[in-house]
Amino acid sequence: MKTMLSVSLLAAVVVAAGTEPAWAHGLAGKRFFPATLVVDDPFVADELSLPTVFHSKLPGTGDTLPRKETDVSGELAKRLTPDLGLSLGGTWKAIDPAGGKSVTGFDNLELSLKYQFFKSEAHETVLSVGVGWDVGGTGGKKVDAESFDTVTPSVFFGKGFGDLPDGLELLRPLALTGAFGWAVPSRVRNQKISSTADGDVEVEREFNPTLFTWGFSLQYGLQYLQSVVRDVGLPRPFNRMIPLVEVALQTPVDGPRARYTTGTVNPGIIWAGRYFQIGIEAVVPVNADAGKNVGVRAQLHFYLDDLFPTTLGRPLFGN
Repeated sequence: MKTMLSVSLLAAVVVAAGTEPAWAHGLAGKRFFPATLVVDDPFVADELSLPTVFHSKLPGTGDTLPRKETDVSGELAKRLTPDLGLSLGGTWKAIDPAGGKSVTGFDNLELSLKYQFFKSEAHETVLSVGVGWDVGGTGGKKVDAESFDTVTPSVFFGKGFGDLPDGLELLRPLALTGAFGWAVPSRVRNQKISSTADGDVEVEREFNPTLFTWGFSLQYGLQYLQSVVRDVGLPRPFNRMIPLVEVALQTPVDGPRARYTTGTVNPGIIWAGRYFQIGIEAVVPVNADAGKNVGVRAQLHFYLDDLFPTTLGRPLFGN
C-alpha cells in the first residue's frame, strides 16, 4: 500500500514539470473545481477514476468482527448531453477479520444520473441534482454486499469565493462543494430463519434504515491564488496543488439508531494537471462507531474530456 501511494505521488511530481494548464473539467468562471475523492462534485463531465484505493482498520458492528479492509474501486462518468451525465462504478474488497478467514470479492454495482441545471460564471457557482442506485444482489455475499437496492436522490453544489472584496483577496482561492442525499432501501428488514440444536425455529431480523447522507469539501486552490489573485512565486509542483478537507457523514432517520450521525473527516491534497489529477487523504473517524484508526485513501483521476476532446470526451448528444 505504501509503495503504491509513493509511486502515485512521485508520478505527480515528475509530470508537473512539463504540464500546461487546460482546466476543461470543473470550470465556473476562473474557478477550477477538482474531482473530490469522497463527496461527489457538482459537475457533469467525461472522467475516469481508476484506481481509488482505500485502506483502514474498521470496528465490528453486530455480528461483524473488527477487520482490516482494502478497497480498490473505479468509476466511469459519461455525458449524455452537456448538462446530463451517467456514471457506473464498482469496488473490489479484501477483508481480513480479526480471528477470522480473509475474504475477497466485489461489492454491488453503483449507477448514477446527474443533471447540472445552474452555473454562474461571475459568482463561481454550480448546482446539480441527481439520483444514485446501489444495485442489490450484484456483489458477493462474503464481502457483505447487500441483497436489496438503495436509491439515493441528491442535491450537489459548488461555490468559489473569487467574488470576495479586495480586502479579503487571500480568501478568494477558497471554494466549498457539497452534497445532500436521501438513501432509501428497497427492503425495510432482512430476515434470517434458522433451527436451534433442540429443534426450535429462530428468526433474526435486521432493520435497514433510511439515511440522510451529507458532506462537503473546503478547498484552497494554490493555482487560483497564483494565476488569478496574486503571483506569490510558488514553484512546480506546488502551484498546481489544492489542499482540502472533506467531511462525509450519514444520519439514520428511522430505526433504533435514528439521528445518530457517523462518518469521517478527510484532510488531504490534490495535484491537478492537464489530463489527470492525483489525490491522497487521511480517513479520520468522527466517533467510535466509525472506527478508532486513521485510514488512507488515494486516487488517480483522468479527465477524458481533455484527453479525448473529439471522441470519448464529448457528449453523446447536443455537443
